Parts: sequence; structure tokens; C-alpha cells
Amino acid sequence: MDLNKYTAQLRENLVAAAALGDEKTQATAAALAAATESSARLVLLAALSELAAEVSAELTDRTVRVSVDGTDATVDVRKNATEEHPTIEEMTGDISRVTLRLVEQMKAKAEEAAAASGVSLNSWLSNAVSGALRDQMRGHGPKRDI
Repeated sequence: MDLNKYTAQLRENLVAAAALGDEKTQATAAALAAATESSARLVLLAALSELAAEVSAELTDRTVRVSVDGTDATVDVRKNATEEHPTIEEMTGDISRVTLRLVEQMKAKAEEAAAASGVSLNSWLSNAVSGALRDQMRGHGPKRDI
């Protein structure tokens, strides 16, 4: 979507309104219209972004984003990623306890990653194991020399 079309319309409306005044008023309006074009683009982008957020909130399975490249605004609609495997909270069945021995530095890094993800270390490790198993099942697992 070319934002120039909208900023030009705004400029024309301002100049048309100033046409009722004298030449100095018309010149001032034309100068103001030119000076506020960038600001008008930003306001349009803010409005489009807010609209995209509202639409995304209504569409539970999709996300709408707006980006700008120069004077062109682009709307991007993407399907939200769905969890292929249930989370640990959604899993049913017996839970097994495992003792895992890690080098202290690795444990500290895993704790940092878990905290950054906003989950417990246990959930983070469970997700890591689940992801590794999923990759292996798809044939993307680690290559081993035999």
C-alpha cells in the first residue's frame, strides 16, 4: 500500500482549505503540508499497526503485522505456529523422575535460558528433550559415525 496516496490527499485537502485565504495563507498551508508529510506517514503507520493488533486479537489463529519500506506499507498475515506436541502440563500418564548430571557451567547456562524463556529449568529441559526427539523422528537428528 503506497502511503503517498494518503499523504497527498491530506496535502491537497489542506491546500484546498487554505484556498479560502489570501496568497500568504495559501503559501503557508502549502509549506505546512509539505513539512508534515513524514509526520502524517508515521501517524498512518501507527493507525495501521493498531488496526493490525486489533485484527490479530480477534483472529486467534493468525497474526497481522504492518511494516514500512520507504513510503510503502506492507501487511503480513501469518498463521500462528501450533504446538505439535502437548506441553508437559497437557501430557497425561505417568511421570518419571530422571537424574541428570551436568557440568556446572552448562547447568548455569540452562538455568539462564529457562529464565529468559519464562519457564522452570525442568520445563525447559523437557522442551529441549521433546524438540530433540521431534528432530530425530524427522530425520534431522545428530549424525553419528558407525
